[in-house]
Amino acid sequence: MSKLLTKLLKAPWAVIGVTLAITVLFFWVMKDNTRMETNLDEYMPKNHPAFIYSDKAEEIFKIKDGIIIAVENQDGIFNTETLDTLKQLTKALQKMEQINKNDVTSLYTADNIVGSEGGLDVRRFYKRVPKSKEKLDALRQNVLSNEMIFGKLVSENEKVAVVIAEIEDGVFSQEFYYEILDLAKRFETDKIKMHVAGRPIIEGELALLGPEDMKRMVPIVILVIALVLFFILRSVKSTLLTLGVVFFSTIWAFGLMALLGIPIYSVSTMIPVMLIAIGVAYSVHLYNHLQLFINKNPEATKREAVEDMIKAMWNPVMIAAVTTAVGFVSLLTSQVYPIKYFGLFTAFGVAVAWILSVIFIPAGIMAFGLPKRREVKETSKNDNSFLHRFAVKVLRNKKLTIIITSAIVILSIIGMQKIWINSSFLDKFEKDSDIVKTDKFINENFGGTTTLNLILDAGENPDAFKSPELLSLTDEMQKKVVHDLKVVGNSFSLADFIDRMNMVMNADDERFNKIPNSRDMIAQYLLLYEMSGDPEDLNKVVNYDYTKLNVMFQLKSDNSKAINSALDILKTYEDDFKKHGVTMNYAGSGYKGLVFTDLILEGQVMSLILSLFIVIILLSLMFKNIKAGLLGSVPIIITALISFGVMGFLNIPLNTTTALLSSIAIGIGIDYAVHFIEQYRKYAKSTNHNMLLTAKKTMAHSGRAIIYNAIVVIAGFLVLLFSVFPPNRELGALVSLNMFTSFAGTLTILLVLLNITKMYSKKDKE
Repeated sequence: MSKLLTKLLKAPWAVIGVTLAITVLFFWVMKDNTRMETNLDEYMPKNHPAFIYSDKAEEIFKIKDGIIIAVENQDGIFNTETLDTLKQLTKALQKMEQINKNDVTSLYTADNIVGSEGGLDVRRFYKRVPKSKEKLDALRQNVLSNEMIFGKLVSENEKVAVVIAEIEDGVFSQEFYYEILDLAKRFETDKIKMHVAGRPIIEGELALLGPEDMKRMVPIVILVIALVLFFILRSVKSTLLTLGVVFFSTIWAFGLMALLGIPIYSVSTMIPVMLIAIGVAYSVHLYNHLQLFINKNPEATKREAVEDMIKAMWNPVMIAAVTTAVGFVSLLTSQVYPIKYFGLFTAFGVAVAWILSVIFIPAGIMAFGLPKRREVKETSKNDNSFLHRFAVKVLRNKKLTIIITSAIVILSIIGMQKIWINSSFLDKFEKDSDIVKTDKFINENFGGTTTLNLILDAGENPDAFKSPELLSLTDEMQKKVVHDLKVVGNSFSLADFIDRMNMVMNADDERFNKIPNSRDMIAQYLLLYEMSGDPEDLNKVVNYDYTKLNVMFQLKSDNSKAINSALDILKTYEDDFKKHGVTMNYAGSGYKGLVFTDLILEGQVMSLILSLFIVIILLSLMFKNIKAGLLGSVPIIITALISFGVMGFLNIPLNTTTALLSSIAIGIGIDYAVHFIEQYRKYAKSTNHNMLLTAKKTMAHSGRAIIYNAIVVIAGFLVLLFSVFPPNRELGALVSLNMFTSFAGTLTILLVLLNITKMYSKKDKE
């Protein structure tokens, strides 16, 4: 392959022209076909059993994510102005084409179950907005006495009421998002404030901030990388050619995504930063070798210099690129779509960066000339260069190096025990952002913005959930979860309907606010409700033949700790329900988010094992020595342990973003070991297997390039600290730490292990 590349040197302008043409083509495709994925359900695998069941349950009970608009009046909501605002807002939402009229719930549309002379009456709280004090007081009393409404649609401090608009899948768009925000804003006055929240709003905010974050980050990372490259390469031409490589590879990656119809997920916005930071590494190694060659051979022509660069660096650069791509390709083991596609297209971008590095860079040098000759000391007559002295010190303190490394590994393993997984999509935003503040406000005043649906299934036993025993058990379970967990604000099921009907049919006596002991009485209540009220209301809590029950829990947090705490209590009732032939299953966005995090962890473990295995095999094949493969993997294994240990100690959770860490650590960090072992092997021959001299020469050649490489990559990833998304900032800091530990481990523990194991000594078979 290196011979083919040297032939291309005869037509450098053709290479440059073809590269630019392909880039323009991909840019054109990207510009017209790129779209941002706003539906968080699309982040999840459709063929997973949990999601299949959840989707079926959502269809049966019409479980939909809702847009929540909280109407706040510090003077209280029971006044004509606020009640009219609730009414007008509700009607405005009902008129929107994306929303079904019957899927808007508020105090204006809610039904009040009351007793009457005829038995049971179900009526609206108000149709016309009450104006007199007497009517306002009567409405207030009706709300406060109905626990199905008070605390659920009206806050307990009586200052906030909510309007919930459920939407169908696939109707939410960026335009609809803006329309909702504008609608809420139109109803604001000096006294009335609007707060908009709900999962669709989170999706809309992600879709808005994701591209904006990418647009902001790319120029910053290009500027930072350009400055660092110029500092290292000391050449405008070399810097521009290198930037061209990473810029083109980014365009190609996003162009291919657009061509295949793959949308941009929130995590995809980091691909440009990744490719720009990673792609420069190959050019740094190429230019490092080129400088050393022209220093030794000042009379060499540019063709001779470029041919030597390709011949010497083809192997290590290729293996470095392949191992990096493997790290990202291993993410295909994940069932989480954003991570899967992130890995695939980042790997493609890495491959493009490698190909362009060994084609476009040489063509650029042939077209625009060699960089200026700079004095770079590969050897030193007095053995006084810093890298020489560093190599000597490391080898003289081998035991200390091993002890320190072992201590760090043990400490990291302790820290790993503290890692937790975070399913929260809301935690992607700043704590002081409007969307987080709004969510917090609604959670403080109501049951919570996150819903967990428990589906009780009695199989083929019709009318099972007219049983007083089953409904009483359900009622008991609901009350226990709400009582025991502060994070669970409310629960709702068929049991709440029966409790309310039993009480109002017994003169509103609070002692009857419970499930009656008679199945016939329950059946009678349900018949009365179907005759007096809206049967659609019951369809959301029980199916038509009463074999399935939907029990809803409102949580004040969407992270996995909160959801798991509720599940822990619910699971204690499994045996009790099993005695009645009822199984417990789960559905809804809250539960799917929890399963989502489990898949992240599963994918993380699989990708880590797979990438390590493949990297060891590749290194062993490249160096024709299994021992070299095993030794080369040591620095990246240590790096992975350290990064997870730091995550544990700093309470940084695993999520869709930080789950990328291990593959990035392996994919990028292995480059250092590849270049170091390759040069170590070469110098072992040229120094007649003098191990100390081999170490010093390797350190001066690859050690120098590895340090430069690490500086560039660390600088590139530190740019993520400017991201608007906290998980991106965490990843940027952690990857930068990874790069530091990878290059430090390569120059210390790998050197020590190569020396101790006598790799490439006279006795070692090459």
